[in-house]
Amino acid sequence: METREETQGKTTMKKVLLILNCLILSIGNCGGPLIMRLYFIHGGKRIWLSAWLETGGWPIILIPLAFSYFHRRATDPTTKLFYMKPPLFIAAAIIGVITGLDDYLYAYGVARLPVSTSSLIIATQLAFTAGFAFLLVKQKFTSYSINAVVLLTVGAGVLAMHTGSDKPAHESSREYILGFIMTLVAAVLYGFILPLVELTYRKSRQEMNYTLVMEIQMIMCLLATVFCTVGMLINKDFQAIPREARNSELGEVKYYLVLVWSAIIWQCFFLGAIGVIFCASSLLSGILISVSLPATEILAVIFFQEKFQAEKGVALGLSLWGFVSYFYGEMKENKKKKLAAPETSMDPSNNPVGNV
Repeated sequence: METREETQGKTTMKKVLLILNCLILSIGNCGGPLIMRLYFIHGGKRIWLSAWLETGGWPIILIPLAFSYFHRRATDPTTKLFYMKPPLFIAAAIIGVITGLDDYLYAYGVARLPVSTSSLIIATQLAFTAGFAFLLVKQKFTSYSINAVVLLTVGAGVLAMHTGSDKPAHESSREYILGFIMTLVAAVLYGFILPLVELTYRKSRQEMNYTLVMEIQMIMCLLATVFCTVGMLINKDFQAIPREARNSELGEVKYYLVLVWSAIIWQCFFLGAIGVIFCASSLLSGILISVSLPATEILAVIFFQEKFQAEKGVALGLSLWGFVSYFYGEMKENKKKKLAAPETSMDPSNNPVGNV
């Protein structure tokens, strides 16, 4: 049985991991769309390549996994190289294939739409995440979390008011509409993936720890990359990369730097997303993805000279309000649990010693 100090230590470590994963997710969620759009506006045309880059940085996960393994081996020479068992591997592989499809849909939308437009569509995934979380993992809602979902969704709707003027001059109406639809489907699909990952954690017959979370992330991204590799082979993207690099407006060296950093930044997004699910819930992961939308909008204005209409300012305020609402509710819930804990421990029916 764990001592009180051990329990408090685990709680503190989980809070630290949650903060770390929130930061990693924010970096990936803000930087990913911007660097992907940078590729397209400077002459990039390969959608399958962009989709591949979203998960192609999966070998980065091997570095912390190696540190974790050697740390375990120092205290236990018989420790296994990987924690993951076959059922969990199969579940992660299936989610990975779905993620690969989602990557392509999202990359198609970013290729056709301004960052501001594609980001606001993706923000609607919060509503889908909330719905699927309720169906798959029986997510409990408080008045504060419902308020956060409504505010963030309304914020995305406010931004939608200016999308008609955002169509790039070189895009046809058909391409713009198709990009809009593809991005919306990507939002629905990712709203399904987040609770599905949480369900996988809950249904796994293994004790979950952060090392196992990273293993799941690696398998998911590996399978998503394999899915996109098949698309690249069919579309002959590998043969086109050297030619596209030579003709890029960025220059050949900067072209390859954009590809490398794109893979690294997107890996931050995926690792942060599943890390937040492990430390908290799929709903919080969805809220963090949506709340960073205004930051992405502002960065798009700075780097790509996109217009910053009044609607974006209103959306920023609503998003911050929703974010504060959610965390205020979480603080109140945690305070209630702490107050209830002493009462529970004093109850003989909850005391293992008292039942002997």
